[in-house]
Amino acid sequence: MIGRRSPGWMRFGRGSAADALPIRLDRRRIYILPTRQGLFFAMILGLMLLGAINYDNSLAYALTFLLGSVGVVSILHTWGNLLGLRIGLGPVPPVFAGATLEVPVVLDNRGATARYGIELRFEHGPAVVCDLAADTWTTLTVPHPTTRRGRHALHRLRIASRFPLGLLRAWTPMELGTDYLAYPTPALRSGMPPEVAWVSSLSGDRGIGSDDFAGFRAYQAGDSLRHVNWKAVSRGHGLNTKVFGGDRTERLLIDWRARPELQREARLSRMTRAILEAESGGRDYGLWLPGVAIRPDRGAAHQRRCLEALAMFEAPG
Repeated sequence: MIGRRSPGWMRFGRGSAADALPIRLDRRRIYILPTRQGLFFAMILGLMLLGAINYDNSLAYALTFLLGSVGVVSILHTWGNLLGLRIGLGPVPPVFAGATLEVPVVLDNRGATARYGIELRFEHGPAVVCDLAADTWTTLTVPHPTTRRGRHALHRLRIASRFPLGLLRAWTPMELGTDYLAYPTPALRSGMPPEVAWVSSLSGDRGIGSDDFAGFRAYQAGDSLRHVNWKAVSRGHGLNTKVFGGDRTERLLIDWRARPELQREARLSRMTRAILEAESGGRDYGLWLPGVAIRPDRGAAHQRRCLEALAMFEAPG
């Protein structure tokens, strides 16, 4: 996603005292060293200079000094390719442990010069490379590996450049000062785990059916147009959908106590799968953990609350 100037929607992450975001890369933050190709280039120049001295050849002197000046000028271009670049961080989404976290990093180039070959990577993660035109900003998703559930700090982010010749590498290490949440890895088997408890509801008209009319609710994307209350729409009362259900419905209780013989992570993995299956099936489901009890419900917010409880759970003792 690329746009002009700075995005107004971006939310910058909590920075540490040293790297409060958004941050502008100034000359004190940029480090520069020769690459392997740069060292080989310097060695060749040294050999050329020795040959020119040995044979007292003016053309060899001229070629050696010309190539040397190109290398010196490339230092300024490599360093200037990062100078003044602004770095921000978008909202970091939760992820299931073991999956790759896509971290939205915002690059804002307010200068009149384009930037080429900007490289971003987290420790132990692959690099993302982009070019950035003058007076534009872009959001890049930088991969970040995850291994364990829970809340973890993001690894150090490195912004680097080898532009224009690849002889030198300029880079800036950044401590983002923010974290991410990793849910437990869902069990691989599909379908509802057999140990999940089914609880009958006495209130009625809470389920999904097609026989008994149960009332109205606000229209949601994907609802059948046949169930829309068009009479109310014609009167200007908004878009509502008819809800059908039975006199009694069954709700799920995803219970930590159901399989005491399993190890902690195996139980959490199966409970995570049960939450995903119940949500995709449109069922009401609750969650019970030692010290945590969540009443049956459904929806994106309820699913997120249950998964967060599993991600942060620590068994007593």
